[in-house]
Amino acid sequence: MDIKWLEDLIALARTGSLAAAARQRHVTQPAFGRRIRALEAWAGQALVDRQRKPVALTEAGHQLQRQAAEVLQGLLAARAQLQSLDRAEEGLRLATGRTLARTWVADWLLRMTAQAKPAWVQVKTGSLSETLIWLEAEQVDLVVPYYHPSMAQRPQGRGLLQKVLARDRLVPVIKRRLETRRGARPRHDQALPLLAYAPSLALAGLVQDHLERSATPVPVQRVLESDSADALLEYTIKGMGLCWLPWSLAAGPCRQGLLQVLWDRSMEIGFEVRLVRRRSRLAPIAEKIWQLTPPA
Repeated sequence: MDIKWLEDLIALARTGSLAAAARQRHVTQPAFGRRIRALEAWAGQALVDRQRKPVALTEAGHQLQRQAAEVLQGLLAARAQLQSLDRAEEGLRLATGRTLARTWVADWLLRMTAQAKPAWVQVKTGSLSETLIWLEAEQVDLVVPYYHPSMAQRPQGRGLLQKVLARDRLVPVIKRRLETRRGARPRHDQALPLLAYAPSLALAGLVQDHLERSATPVPVQRVLESDSADALLEYTIKGMGLCWLPWSLAAGPCRQGLLQVLWDRSMEIGFEVRLVRRRSRLAPIAEKIWQLTPPA
């Protein structure tokens, strides 16, 4: 049995002509006829009624043609799965947050892809809990999350390995106004409009915990909530309120004079950006990238 014989039978059923089927299969008509006869010898049955014009399959031929289509479809699917295994060995599957994807992760990926040269990279973005679920389910190889000890949801457990990828900080920023200088504190009777993170984001808990524990009360009034740090950045630039933004996100607008940092360093919130993996062995490229990444 040769798989191409089954493909020949399917081509003959589709065209109804030995000559047309031979052209479609890119062989001469005599060679095509020999392959059909070889298939008939293997089946032990006449598969083609050569007395009819156009040529037609016998009942046995129709039965084998239907089964051949299923067999070929299954083989093609199996080959695609095997090839995807090869590609998985060559690629990197990464999960992170939306903001990290365009800040720390973008710079880190640029360095890593230049060194490790993966065939492909898949970046999935989601909440911290989602990315850790994907890691546990082995849907991704590496996760890059925010980390702070006060976070209720954070990567932990014996089954994980972690290293610090970078250190960042949340800084309180507002639209730049000439009359406001850095280090200035608002009057206690004047609440500032706060642009807040949605509870689904890891940064929301950091800001809330900081406001509750701050030695100096901060008069703020929550006026807007969003699950996108990028959106909060735009709202802050437009002057809609105060927001604690990652410095990696706010540094550019601050240098351009669009935003300014309010208060002193005591009002900033330091946190880590970590690289997290399963303890079990990963695909070769993911292992290589883990080894190539130095701890911050």
